Amino acid sequence: MSHYRFPALATALMAVAVTACATQPVPALATITGSATGSATGSATATPTASAAVEIPDTPVGGQLRWLLEAVTRLPVGDAELAGHFAPSFLEHIPPAQLNQALAGFEDMRLDRLDQAQERSLSATVTAAGKAFTLALGVDGTGKVDYIQFTGVAPASWSELDQRLRQVAPRAGFLAAELTGDGRCRPVHAVAGEKTFPLGSMFKLYVLGAVAERIRSGAFGWDTELTIRPELKSLPSGELQDRPDNSKVTVLEAARLMISISDNTATDLLIHKAGRKAVERVVRSWGGDRRNVPFLTTRELFVLKAADYPRHAERYLSLNTSARRAYLAGVVDKVPLSKVRPWAEPRELDRLEWFATPAQVCRAYGGLARLKDARVGEVLSITDAGLRLDKAQWPVVWHKGGSEPGLLAMSFLARTAAGRTYVVSTTAVNPDAPFQQGPVGQELLVLTRGAFALVKSS
Repeated sequence: MSHYRFPALATALMAVAVTACATQPVPALATITGSATGSATGSATATPTASAAVEIPDTPVGGQLRWLLEAVTRLPVGDAELAGHFAPSFLEHIPPAQLNQALAGFEDMRLDRLDQAQERSLSATVTAAGKAFTLALGVDGTGKVDYIQFTGVAPASWSELDQRLRQVAPRAGFLAAELTGDGRCRPVHAVAGEKTFPLGSMFKLYVLGAVAERIRSGAFGWDTELTIRPELKSLPSGELQDRPDNSKVTVLEAARLMISISDNTATDLLIHKAGRKAVERVVRSWGGDRRNVPFLTTRELFVLKAADYPRHAERYLSLNTSARRAYLAGVVDKVPLSKVRPWAEPRELDRLEWFATPAQVCRAYGGLARLKDARVGEVLSITDAGLRLDKAQWPVVWHKGGSEPGLLAMSFLARTAAGRTYVVSTTAVNPDAPFQQGPVGQELLVLTRGAFALVKSS
């Protein structure tokens, strides 16, 4: 889940798109990727240099590169200083707090070489957290940054992907599978594909499925209004928690926010509307993990993990299913969110979360595809979290990711122009320490991009 990590856990999933998943998402992974203007342009070229001391051109974009290399060593950078280096349109989309959070994963960044440079744009190879990245940087007419993107090199083979995945985290799960016409998953390549992992905000795929099923049954519609009651509000990521009590939001808007920016209050409103047991039925019918019963709301998980911890957590975990339901209703749901306290280290990842194997994640996408609901496709297509597959080759891309300390997860469905559909799900878990979300998240994204190239050529 894109948990509240004070001020916010990198949401959901994924990369922070400057054009922005999250729900990059806002985004679930604090990796910068995208632009405020669409592209950076320039004319005057500088000679690239590759040496121990790389020569940076004396151009507007070169000056911003010098500043960036120094600034990441003393994060967080103050709002006023960021405003002096980033375009207003950029900071409007990615505010200073989120930008600092994204850059935190690159605090040891080293410039290895300059690959190309123009007056207002450049591309360089940098190293951060022991991994190589291509940094693309662009400035606007005033010399302020309006484009920044970190990308890695995609794996050329499954064996390379496996090796790099093992380097990402102590525990990792991966599946690349073709989704057949009847919604079944045909594995192409897997790493611990049948092993259970925490989901983070990927659990919201099940919520979306339950909502769509209830709409198909006639229980309510996409345009049905939900009331944002105070007792249903959760913590960020998201924005609905900041709207006035008892204001309204449609089911469709809540679904869009739940998937695109991983809005936790939107998620809980939808669970309440569809019904907890309806979500559990979807989990069961799609072959999901039995540990998702009772199916927790985001608010309940916050309380269990961070209100008077570990008292509520231990009590809840000691109970059977029916007693857990009673404890949620009688105790947990009555704890005010003001009692929730920050946590930055991995906590109860194998006991208090939502769970699925990579194969079950694929089956969830199969269930969503079988619904043949245009709104479902619309919601899941809002952001690609920076995956950036060639639209001519992959015209349809669905996405949901998730994270919390010690957990990064992402999943995608993509359909080729010829009509073949593939699902790639990747999960990284470190039960002992949180990830450097920028480099690690970007590496998972690059591995995913490489996986789609490999399945297409297989």
